[in-house]
Amino acid sequence: MKFHDDTIVPAVGQGSARLGQERHPEAAEAEALRAGLSLGMMLIDTAEIYGNGNAERLISHVIAGQRDRVFLVSKVWPSHVAGNGIERACEGSLSRLGTDHLDLYLLHWPNGVTDLPSVVKAFENLRAARKIRAWGVSNFKVSDMEKLFHIPDGNRCATNQVPYNLGDRSIERDLLPWCEQRDMPLMAYSPLGGPDSSLLRDPTLARIGAAHDCSAAAVALAWTIRSGKVIAIPESGSAAHVKENAVALSLMLTPQELQTLDAAHPVR
Repeated sequence: MKFHDDTIVPAVGQGSARLGQERHPEAAEAEALRAGLSLGMMLIDTAEIYGNGNAERLISHVIAGQRDRVFLVSKVWPSHVAGNGIERACEGSLSRLGTDHLDLYLLHWPNGVTDLPSVVKAFENLRAARKIRAWGVSNFKVSDMEKLFHIPDGNRCATNQVPYNLGDRSIERDLLPWCEQRDMPLMAYSPLGGPDSSLLRDPTLARIGAAHDCSAAAVALAWTIRSGKVIAIPESGSAAHVKENAVALSLMLTPQELQTLDAAHPVR
């Protein structure tokens, strides 16, 4: 996947929304992230609110000594943007992550953000100071994106991170085409359906996975990144699951398989 500034990232990265919260032993979560890096999933996505900063602290241990190999993404919470809040939030994330810059910094939600021009300006100031290399947004609808692009420098937005998976294709109606027209890659969180989803028990995914000798998760991820315009960021606290996910980087689904999945999970 290529961003506007020609930065190239793997189409499958790693999420961290529930890491650092004692769901798994910290050593197991760190091992899972390291396994992903070793298998080419070099993009790691996190946020200041994940585990109240614990996800960022965990990631700092994983990337120590190999920061230059990692494409690091974090996010600022919307209630932290007033005044010089974005700058302070960024400094906090940098400190917890043990790095001097983020490759990508996102506004986590548009909710409650009334002064979008100030947000863009703050991001641009951080970019000029080389604290971040690029910025973007998360959970923006088309109407939010339209507002953003009418702001000076708003079109410097690198990506929009939104939920997207085989069971939730709603962005295909408007947001995905809007971003494709502007050559903007989307980042898909919950590409395996999210914590309470039954998606990975889907018989069609299992059948196609069996044909390729891989997991249902690998098929679901290969479907998510099929267009070449979407980056998937599955999360796992298990190295075994990460290895299954990484198969998606080299898995090519046939036109017939894509058609079968489309029929089983139409856009709603």
